[in-house]
Amino acid sequence: MINTTSILNDLIETLKDGHEGFRAAAGDVQSSDLKTLFLEWSLQRGRFVGELQALAQSLGESDPEDSGSVAGAVHRGWINLKAALTSKDDHAILAECERGEDVAVARYEKAINEEGLPANVRTTLSAQFVEVKAAHDRVRNLRDSLVVK
Repeated sequence: MINTTSILNDLIETLKDGHEGFRAAAGDVQSSDLKTLFLEWSLQRGRFVGELQALAQSLGESDPEDSGSVAGAVHRGWINLKAALTSKDDHAILAECERGEDVAVARYEKAINEEGLPANVRTTLSAQFVEVKAAHDRVRNLRDSLVVK
């Protein structure tokens, strides 16, 4: 049997890392358009965290995850963002954001494909996944558009 709250807590950590990563990236990109986009995605991830915390509580989890973890951030792809931020290079920042989003997409795909996931949880995760995947693809396309020709 799967542990649905464990899956939700893992996604919450991933989303918190994305929330913080996008917020940090917004502070250091040169492009005002990127800054706005990163802030929107940071807020989106915060909203998704709240949705998953509420789901976890509805399943009996008294204390759902409420933070990302430093050790986990390494595995979730956001750890190299700090180096990219110091460079103030939009392409490098986008590349690191994409790396973090690669992990988020993979975590969502894995969670959605779990056998025995309650229907309401699968529905919420599927809806969030569409937006996470769209953000990932947009980050990738923006990164590719900044490649030096």
